[in-house]
This record gives sequence, C-alpha cells and structure tokens, in this order.
Amino acid sequence: MERTLDLDQLRTFALVLELGSFSAAAQRLGVTQPAVSLQVRNLERRLSVRLIERVGRRVGPTSAGADLLAHVPHVTAAVANAVSAATFHSAGVTGRVRLGTGLTSCLYLLPPILQDLRKRFPSLSILVSTGNTEDYVRRIEDNSIDAAIVTLPIVSRAVAVVPILEDELMAICRRGTCHWPRAVTAQMMNQHPLVKFETGSSTRGIVDDWLSAGGTLPTPAPVMEFDSVEAIKAMVAAGLGCGILPRMALSGHSRRHEDLELRPLDPPLYRTQALITRHDKPMNRGLQKVIEAIVEGGRAAARAGP
Repeated sequence: MERTLDLDQLRTFALVLELGSFSAAAQRLGVTQPAVSLQVRNLERRLSVRLIERVGRRVGPTSAGADLLAHVPHVTAAVANAVSAATFHSAGVTGRVRLGTGLTSCLYLLPPILQDLRKRFPSLSILVSTGNTEDYVRRIEDNSIDAAIVTLPIVSRAVAVVPILEDELMAICRRGTCHWPRAVTAQMMNQHPLVKFETGSSTRGIVDDWLSAGGTLPTPAPVMEFDSVEAIKAMVAAGLGCGILPRMALSGHSRRHEDLELRPLDPPLYRTQALITRHDKPMNRGLQKVIEAIVEGGRAAARAGP
C-alpha cells in the first residue's frame, strides 16, 4: 500500500518535538491537545511505526521518529520551493516574503526601501523579523525565512551571499569628555569604560577583535551590554561610557546626536552587510523585487556616506 504523507501531520509532529510537549504544540497552533495527539497518532498509523515517546517530563523521538525528523526541513523546503516556482509565473507581484534582519539595518536601512516597495507593489506582503546573524543563517538553511540581511563572515554551504554595504564603525563619546584626536586607536578606546553590543553578536565580535589586535592594554570588560544601538547611544550620551557603533546608526541629524562626538577609528574598521538566501531558492516575482530593492538600497546608502 502506498504511504503518502500529510504535510499538516508532519508539521505537527515536528513542532511537538521542537517544543517538547503536546500541550505546548497545541498552544502554538491554537488548537486543543487532543487534536495534536490525533494528528501524531494518524501519522504513526500511516507509517505503521511509533514516532514519539516520553522522556522524563518531555517527549522525544524514537529512532524512527529521529530519522523522519531529519527529513522534515527538506520536505517543507521542497514544498515551499514548488509553490514559489509556480507563483513566479503570476502576472502581478503578490504573495508573501519573509525577511530577517539585524536591528540596526531594520531601523536605519530598511524603512525607505520598504516604503518604496509598498508604494510600487501594494499586494506584496513583507514580514520582517529581527534577530542575530547566526540564527538567520540557520533559518535560511531550513527555509523558515526567504532572505536575511546579516553581518559577514558566515559559514554555510547552503547559502548564497550578496554583499550590499560596507558600513564603517565609529567611536562615540559624550561631547567634551574624551578630547580625542582626529582618529581614535584601540589603545585610546581601552582607556575608557566601554558600552558594547551584547556578547555573541557579529558586530561585537568584530569590535572585540579590533580592540584586542590594536590595544597595548588588556581589553577591559564592558560596563554595559545592549542589543540596541539606541540604548548604546543613550548611555554614551549620558556620559556612562564610550562606544563603537556602525556609521549607519549615526547618520543624519537629530537631537539625540547633539550630545555625541564621533570619530573614525585608526586603523579603520568596517563590517560587511550582506543579503543571504538559499542556493536552491526559486525566485518568485515578489522575492526577486525585494532582493533587488535591498541590494540597490544598500548600495545607495554606501554612496550617500555619512
């Protein structure tokens, strides 16, 4: 007898294992726990094998379930790609694009790009989420998002990379407190309390490597850590430390910048922003237009400078 798979049952099975319980999966799906249990039981009956077992207070896969779970990302990616390939032939630019980005790009790069896309393609839905580079590489690999703006370098054979912007990193301090020369060295930065990005972020790693390579003093531990450029700017403006931020986050004129002094770094330091997709991702019209707009927007931002 032919054993076809029900995609809803497969997704429910994977979600139960991801969350560790039937009740958590039911809550995520907005259904009852018995409905989730029925989906998994029907999948087990279809395959004539037990897929999930209880391990302590959580549930886990049997050996058969583990083997099936390893194929779920490939199955869901293949279905999504098939749908994308078919919708490419649609006459209009419609559908949904799932875009991931870091918070800095979301605040300072994307707004005019998304505004232009909304104006030109009102039927196109763009869902934007923010997170870190490592998470978005993984989500591109498992096809849970369509494209992402990340900070290089990354390591993934499944991902296609298009650099879009070389963003210079700048030293900032409260105006009148540091008496810096025209450019600031790592040794100078290490003499001040530092307000940094959170540990584990790509930009934090780039900055820490620069401080360690160029400083003659041990790099001090930060006095504060944030995942928000606006929080770092606010703390530096209050005189609580110095920081190193992307020029993108410091461009333009606003009252929030009046209390800050900016200096280039010596030697100069840059981070590369890139757009990533899966190598095998079919380009429907909506995704193609979003990618084109982001690439052009990044290059326009680079041309505009500070």
